[in-house]
Amino acid sequence: MISEVKITNTGQFSPSEMMEQAEKYALAKAHKSTSMIIGLAIMAGVFIGLSFVFYITVTTGNTDTGWGISRFAGGLAFSMGLILVIITGAELFTSSVLSAIAVANKQISITKMLGIWGKVYIGNFIGAMLLLLLVFSAGLYQNDGGQWGLQALNIAQHKLHHQPLEAFALGILCNLLVCLAVWLTFSSTNMMTKSFMVILPVAMFVSSGFEHSVANMFMVPLGIAIQQFAPAEFWVNVGATPAQFADLTVANFITANLIPVTLGNIVGGAGLVGLAYWAIFSRPKLKLISQSNISSILTQSNSFPKDIYTMDTNKTIKQFMHTTPFVLRPEMPVEMALDQLMDRNLSGAVVINQTNNVVGFFSEHEVLVELWCEDYIPEHGRKVADLMKTDIVSVKPNDTLLALAEFYAIDKVRLYPTTDMGIATSFTTLSVNDRAREMRIGKPRILPVIENNQLVGIVTRENVVQHLRAIYGERVSAVNDVDMSVN
Repeated sequence: MISEVKITNTGQFSPSEMMEQAEKYALAKAHKSTSMIIGLAIMAGVFIGLSFVFYITVTTGNTDTGWGISRFAGGLAFSMGLILVIITGAELFTSSVLSAIAVANKQISITKMLGIWGKVYIGNFIGAMLLLLLVFSAGLYQNDGGQWGLQALNIAQHKLHHQPLEAFALGILCNLLVCLAVWLTFSSTNMMTKSFMVILPVAMFVSSGFEHSVANMFMVPLGIAIQQFAPAEFWVNVGATPAQFADLTVANFITANLIPVTLGNIVGGAGLVGLAYWAIFSRPKLKLISQSNISSILTQSNSFPKDIYTMDTNKTIKQFMHTTPFVLRPEMPVEMALDQLMDRNLSGAVVINQTNNVVGFFSEHEVLVELWCEDYIPEHGRKVADLMKTDIVSVKPNDTLLALAEFYAIDKVRLYPTTDMGIATSFTTLSVNDRAREMRIGKPRILPVIENNQLVGIVTRENVVQHLRAIYGERVSAVNDVDMSVN
C-alpha cells in the first residue's frame, strides 16, 4: 500500500501501467536538487562517452567485415552507455526530455521542465569533457598504429557534413529509439531484463547513423582535439594531414551538428514518445473522469415577502460570484493540491477537467479522512481524483441571493416533515421559527456556479452574508468608553 512502485506478481507491467511508471519517472526529476541533477548528469556524460570509446575500439580495423555487421557490433558495444545510465540512475538529457509528461499532467511548469533540461545538458557536457581529457591524455588515439584516432576523426568529420534538416531528422530518429528503449524498461522491475531491453533499440540507432547530442558532445570534440593536438608522428602513421580535417572546429560543431541534433532529440523523445503515449493513455483518463453527480440546489421562487424586493437584495448570483476562482485539476498530486490550498488560505476548491467541466470538490476534510484510513501513512502517488468528492451540489448564475440565503439557513425537508401527499411525518409543539433556530444545518461553504455544464464561477456563504449585511443598516462604531472596571 505504501510502496512507491506498484509491482505485479510477475514483476511486469502492462502498457497502461508502464505509462504510470513513466509519469513517476518524469515527476521524480523535478524532486531532485540541482547538485544531484548536475552530479548525475556528469556521470551520464562520462558513461555515454565511454560507450563511444567502446564503439570506436570495436569498429576500428574491420575492413574485412561487412559494413552493416561492423556497425551493428559497434551498436551493441555502444548500448553499454545507456545500460549504465539506467541501472545507476544517471541523468541523460535525451531521456530527461520525457519530463514533458509531467508538464502535460500539470505537475510541473514549463519553466521548471526547461530548468531540468538545462541542468542535465550542462552536466552531460561537463562529463563528456572530463572523459575527453582522460582519453586524450591516455593517448588512445594512437591505438592500432593510429587507426583508432583516424576512425575517430572520420566519425567526427562525418557528423559535421549533414545539412541542418538532415541533422534535425537524424536527431529525431535517434531519440525516438533512445526514449523507446527507456520506455521498455518501465515494463519490468528486473535489472537484467531492463538491460537486455535497451540493447537492440540503441544498436539500431547507432548502426544506422542517427545523431545523439550527448554522444556528439564527446565524439566531435575528440576529433577536434586530435586534429589540433596530435603529434606529427600520428599523422605520418595514418598517412593523413591535419588539413584534411580542417572543418573540425568548435563553431562548425555547434551550428552544423549540436543545435539541430539537440532540437531533433527533443522532438523525438518528448514529442514522439513521451507526449504521444501520454495522449494515448493519460489524456483520455483525464477527459473521461466520470462526470460528478452535480445537482442544482435552487429553484426560482417568488415566495419572498414583496416588500423585501424594495431593498437591494434581489440580486442574482452572477452579480456577486467570483468569476476567476482558484480551481484544481484531477491529475494533480495530493501534496501539490494541499500546498496550493494552504498558500491561499483555502479549505477546499472545485476540481475541473480540461474541458472546464466540474468533476469534483477537493478539501481538507477528504485529506484528513484519507490519512485516518491509511494510519497516517498515505499511499505514494495519490492524486486529487483519488480523494475528491464527486457528489456535489451547484447553483446557477440566475439563482437569486435570497434563494441561496434560504438554502444556507434552512433544511425544508426537516423543517416541514411531510409526505408528498402533505401528511405530517412528525409532530412538535415548537413553532416554525423555533424549529428553524434549533436546526443544525451542514451545507458546503463553497458552491460552484454552473451554466451550460461549464464552471463560470463560485459563490461562498461569506458572499451571501456580505450582501445581506445592508439589511441591518449603517455600520456602527464600537463603543470604547464603557466602564469595565470592577469595584
